[in-house]
Amino acid sequence: MADDPCVFPLKCAVQNYVWGKVGNNSEVARLSQSGNPDFKLHQDVPYAELWMGTHPNGPSKIHLDGVEKDLGEWISEHPEQLGKEVNEYFKGELPFLFKVLSVRTSLSIQAHPNKIHAEFLHKDNPNLYKDDNHKPELAIALTPFQGLCGFRIIQDVAKYLQDIPEFYNVVGNEKAVKLITASKSVDMPLHRIAMKDAFESMMMRDKSILNSELRKWVGKIMEMEEQGEDLSPYNGEVLLKLHREFPGDVGCFAVYFLNHITLQPGQAMFLDANLPHAYLSGDCMECMACSDNVVRAGLTVKYVDVKTLCKMLDYTGRPPQKAIFSSIQDTEDPYATIFKPPVTDFAVIRIELPEDVAQYQLRPLSNASICIVINGKCEGTTQSLPHPLKLNPGSVFFISACETVTLKLELGSMLIFRAYPNL
Repeated sequence: MADDPCVFPLKCAVQNYVWGKVGNNSEVARLSQSGNPDFKLHQDVPYAELWMGTHPNGPSKIHLDGVEKDLGEWISEHPEQLGKEVNEYFKGELPFLFKVLSVRTSLSIQAHPNKIHAEFLHKDNPNLYKDDNHKPELAIALTPFQGLCGFRIIQDVAKYLQDIPEFYNVVGNEKAVKLITASKSVDMPLHRIAMKDAFESMMMRDKSILNSELRKWVGKIMEMEEQGEDLSPYNGEVLLKLHREFPGDVGCFAVYFLNHITLQPGQAMFLDANLPHAYLSGDCMECMACSDNVVRAGLTVKYVDVKTLCKMLDYTGRPPQKAIFSSIQDTEDPYATIFKPPVTDFAVIRIELPEDVAQYQLRPLSNASICIVINGKCEGTTQSLPHPLKLNPGSVFFISACETVTLKLELGSMLIFRAYPNL
C-alpha cells in the first residue's frame, strides 16, 4: 500500500500576477511559506494565487519514491482513484481548479460563457478563447472580500443617473431616459432591455467624452473627501480606488450598474455563466471549472471584447444580498458547511474545528478531493500511509475516492477547505 498511496501531500504553484498582495501581506505567501519548504518569500513580489489541481499552467506536483510528477500524470496512471462517477462523467480528468487568492488591486470586469457559448467562442476565435469549457466560479471569503457582482435593481441605477450628471452623460440622454422610464414599471423584460441598452451605450461611449466626464466626477468626489463628506451615497471610495488603479477606464462608472458587496469570512458568491463581476480586494478561496474562458470589458490592460460581453450578460437586476451564495449545514457533521453550486464540476466543504476537538475524521467521499489547511496544525493518518502526514497552515493534500483521513489536532482551532466534484 505504501508504494501506491491514496492520500498524499501536494506542492502547489504560486502565480505572481501584478494585482496580487505583496510580500507577507499576501495570504497566498503566508500559506506557501508555511506549507511549502521550497518556497522563498520576497517582500517586493506580488503573490496573487495558489493553484491546487491539474491545470497545465500550474499543475500541482507530488513526490513518490523520490520522483516528482504532475498530479495529472499520477491521475492518468491511477484513474480509479478519482472515483467511478468522475471517470465516467469527466473522462478521467479532475474537473476543477482550487485556489487561494490575495487581491490588492482590482481584477477586470468580466463574465464567463456557458458551455454552449464557450464551444462557439473557441471554434470562432481559438487564439483568444483557448478551450471549449464553461468557467463557473465560487469565491469564499477568508478576510473581508470586496467585489462587484451582478446588476443592481433598476431603480438604484435610475437614481444614480438622476443624481450624477456625469454618469448620465456617459450613458447618453436617450438610453438614460429609457432606463429611468422603465424603472417606474414592473415589467421585468423591459427592465432587462433598458439595462442592456444603457450599459452597452456606456461601454461604447467615445473615449474623449468618457475621460472628460470621469475627470469631472472624480474631481467632485475628491473634493467631497477633502471636506470630510460621506462618500457612500455615491460609492465614492470604490470609485476612487478604481480610478487610482485604472485612470480613465470605463469600468470606473460600472460601479453604478453593478452591485458592490463585501463578503465577511465564511460568506461566498457564486459566479455563474453570463454574470458580470470583478474582484476588488481581499483574500478568498476560489473553486472553478477547468477553463481559461474570460470575456473582459474594463479595468484591465488585457484584450477587451466589449461586444461579446454586452451581448452575453444577464441583465437581471438583483439586490446586493442576492449575490451572497448560501451554504448548507452538513447534517452529519456539526463542524462542516457545504457550498454546492448548481454545477457538476465542483463543491466545497468549509470545516472549522474548535479548540476542544482533539480528533476529527475527514469522511470518505465517492470521488477524489483536495484539501488545504488555512489555520491550525494536526497529523493525518490513513490505512494507506506508512507514516502520518504533518499538516500545517498551507498544507495541501489529495484524498482518493472512498478514503478516510483521521486528523489528530494539536492545541488550537483549525480551518480546512475541501473541494470535490459535485456529482
